[in-house]
Amino acid sequence: MQLFRGLATALATMVVLVASNPHARAETLETALVKAYQNNPQLNAQRAGVRATDEGVSKAQSGYRPRVTASGEIGAEALNFRQPNSSFGTSVLQPRTIIQDQKILPRTAQTQLTQMIFDSGATSNSVRQAESLVLAARETLRNTEQTVLFSGASTYMDVLRDTATLDLQRSNVDVLEEQLRQTRDRFNVGEVTRTDVAQAESRLEGARSQVSAAQAVLKADIATFRQIIGVEPKTLAPGRPIDRLLPSSLDTAVHTALAENPAIVSAFHNVDAAELAVKVAEAALGPNLSLNAAVSAQWDVRVSNDQLTSAQVGATLNVPIYQGGAEYAQIRQAKETLGQQRLLADQVRDQVRQLVVAAWGNLDASKAQILAAQAQISSSEVALNGVREEAKVGQRTTLDVLNAQQDLLNARVALVSAEHDRVVNSYQLLEGIGRLTLEFVSPAAQRYEPGVHYQQVRDLWWGTQTPSGK
Repeated sequence: MQLFRGLATALATMVVLVASNPHARAETLETALVKAYQNNPQLNAQRAGVRATDEGVSKAQSGYRPRVTASGEIGAEALNFRQPNSSFGTSVLQPRTIIQDQKILPRTAQTQLTQMIFDSGATSNSVRQAESLVLAARETLRNTEQTVLFSGASTYMDVLRDTATLDLQRSNVDVLEEQLRQTRDRFNVGEVTRTDVAQAESRLEGARSQVSAAQAVLKADIATFRQIIGVEPKTLAPGRPIDRLLPSSLDTAVHTALAENPAIVSAFHNVDAAELAVKVAEAALGPNLSLNAAVSAQWDVRVSNDQLTSAQVGATLNVPIYQGGAEYAQIRQAKETLGQQRLLADQVRDQVRQLVVAAWGNLDASKAQILAAQAQISSSEVALNGVREEAKVGQRTTLDVLNAQQDLLNARVALVSAEHDRVVNSYQLLEGIGRLTLEFVSPAAQRYEPGVHYQQVRDLWWGTQTPSGK
């Protein structure tokens, strides 16, 4: 009963403190998950990775676009020309040797344009491959979102559970201190022996040790909460399971997971990308046709102040016959990679199915554990009251009372743990079926849209500045 009163006093004090401070608002599980969605560095890093993957489409599309290059040359040339004069002797005015000294600065400028006309599908398949990789990256991002949100829900409930456990342990210390005082009084009047006092003292020191351990666990939980959510936990509202979002049967849950889990969807996008990689590799064995145009200008090439301007247009057809065998090895390698991606997709499907079945079983078990813990608490309270009354008339020992008190404490801790597991398992099941996203958890919160950046960079022809201004 004293344990009961200690908990009631702690809860009443908390209510009074919150009511007396109008600025104190309890953090809910939903608002904590929104903060994790917005601030978690792991999630923000994954978003940056998706934005980097978006650029792969623009890189692949460069195969459709022309290539323009400009080049120039400049140099210096000195010419000293000496030739015997064959007409020497016919006139005394003619020199014996003809001498020419000339210094020129030859210069050349050229601009060349190359446009691919046909490349056996290499560019088109590269674009499709890059698009598949973008879709896979988005699903990987969604999977990371689920992981972060589940970690946030788990650590939120960890803080609640271990806070309640610490309160129970502290109340148990208060009860045991009172029990020790009563036992010493009875020892002084000769009703109990020194053994009873030692048993009460031992149990009290053990309880104090449990308080220290609970404090250490709670500090670790707070640090994890800060890491995932981004803020320190203050006043936390009770967490509730999200049964409204869960399927009604295990078969429905498995079917939904196989269709919607982002890990599975990402794996199949990777299979598509691997299939297209085979086609890109095969294109190296096909012909390619390109259009070439060039304009050049030259100055002082032969003599000082001369100028030559030229322009040319042509087409180049390349037909590979044998290039050492590297292309064949690359095709074989791409096919093996495709087989690997298909096997990985099957592996992910099996893993997700196992996760869903396990989460469903754990959720059912936590529901049963709550009912059992509640029944155990009721029975332990009755037993404790009975043992205390029997101890007063000498039918029970101090150890019996201490054991009954410990049983009640264990039952209450078990209930707190079961309620924690009930909420966490519901979130884990929602994660398994692929619906632990901000859209389901908090529909009103602003979501990150990866498609916005994709549309911004897909058709960019030039520029080094990112859409964010970096």
